[in-house]
Amino acid sequence: MIILEKFVNSVNGILWDYVLIIALVGIGLYLSICLGFPQIRRFIPALKRVFGGIFNKKESKEGSMSSFQALATSIAAQIGTGNVAGVATAISLGGPGAVFWMWISAFLGMSTIFVEATLAQKYRETDKDGQLVGGPAYYIKNGLGAKGLASFFAIALIIALGFIGNMVQSNSIADAVSRAFNIPQLAIGFVIAIIAGLIFVGGMKRIASFAEMVVPVMAAIYILGTIGVMILFRESIIPTFRNIFMAAFNPESVMGGAAGIGIQQAIRFGIARGLFSNEAGMGSTPNSHAVADVLHPAEQGLSAMIAVFIDTILVCSATAIVILTTGANNLDIVGVGVTQEAFNIAFGPIGEKFLAVCLTFFAFTTVVGWYYFGENNVRFLFKNKKAIKIYQFIVLIFIVLGSFQKVDFVWSLADMFNGFMVIPNLIAIFILFKDSKEILQDYDEQLKIGEKLNYKYPYQ
Repeated sequence: MIILEKFVNSVNGILWDYVLIIALVGIGLYLSICLGFPQIRRFIPALKRVFGGIFNKKESKEGSMSSFQALATSIAAQIGTGNVAGVATAISLGGPGAVFWMWISAFLGMSTIFVEATLAQKYRETDKDGQLVGGPAYYIKNGLGAKGLASFFAIALIIALGFIGNMVQSNSIADAVSRAFNIPQLAIGFVIAIIAGLIFVGGMKRIASFAEMVVPVMAAIYILGTIGVMILFRESIIPTFRNIFMAAFNPESVMGGAAGIGIQQAIRFGIARGLFSNEAGMGSTPNSHAVADVLHPAEQGLSAMIAVFIDTILVCSATAIVILTTGANNLDIVGVGVTQEAFNIAFGPIGEKFLAVCLTFFAFTTVVGWYYFGENNVRFLFKNKKAIKIYQFIVLIFIVLGSFQKVDFVWSLADMFNGFMVIPNLIAIFILFKDSKEILQDYDEQLKIGEKLNYKYPYQ
């Protein structure tokens, strides 16, 4: 086990200290410039589209999701332990400055995810059951003509999200609930697996309906809770923001030289946890954006940007401010326990229980979302229902196993396999981003001349 931990940490050192940080930030900046910074120029229209989808829901075509259902499934996957335990881990290991770099990763990631979503829409297919399927595996295969690389991505995603990733979610739920209610973690793991299995067997429609119903409510309740903490500790808010910005570039000025936290660590853990939370560039959420029933791919690209904003700029920031204003980051606690203690400081025992319930919903919706992303790639690799049944069973086993594993090692495994996913996806979006630019130009032209939006999908 010690040898395995050393190997995983060595791989993560190569991936996350150098390769992927440069690649994610560099490609995000490059795409932002090439697309004219859509996260700024098109932010308001994107907001109107998303919130219009909440109040003006329409039925999707058979074998697809509505745009809002696809967005909700995406956010279900994005808002999980990364927003609670991940933020705490980033601050513990990278200092307050890590929060700033999470914001940077989200800002640039909004352009990255726009490209991912539009490519997923363009290169999607209809399978033999009449169900839409798409995502990076499909745009790597159809856009790059690289079926081997597409298969590598699909395998990496299944392992990273369906198996290891869901161990992380199960681990965080079991840890939080066990702390708050004194229930054995293994028992919690079995309960999670049973409820998840009932949703999995319902397929795309049940997953979409679940996400559409739960995601808006859970996000709103959590943000209201964090606002309550901010009101109680309002005098600490301005100093907290000052510390975040100072520590982003000069950690010693905030932490003291003995803290041993440098700028590289702040950047490394901020971007790594930012990616784990908002998933921009990782190639996961395009699996749901691909199947959205929209008139034009650019519409779903705009919606995808707002998902990153909600996940990181709103929810992750709320968690970070709660941790830093209460001083919970200065205690000798790791993982989700840091955030739980912050709510405990603010509200007493009820705060700890509140967070446990919120985290349970966050992480459980992520389990459902990541399961679906994995299923989509199982369909890509095997194209039969028997393989999906086997995949479902293995996911449930990993959920149970994850509930009682060592938290640090589970996070390290997740980082490593996320890195394996990112590489082929970044190669694809860097080469194919011109397709997204053409899609955006076509969208603008249709709006300009007042045409009804339409798009001919080449592979359906």
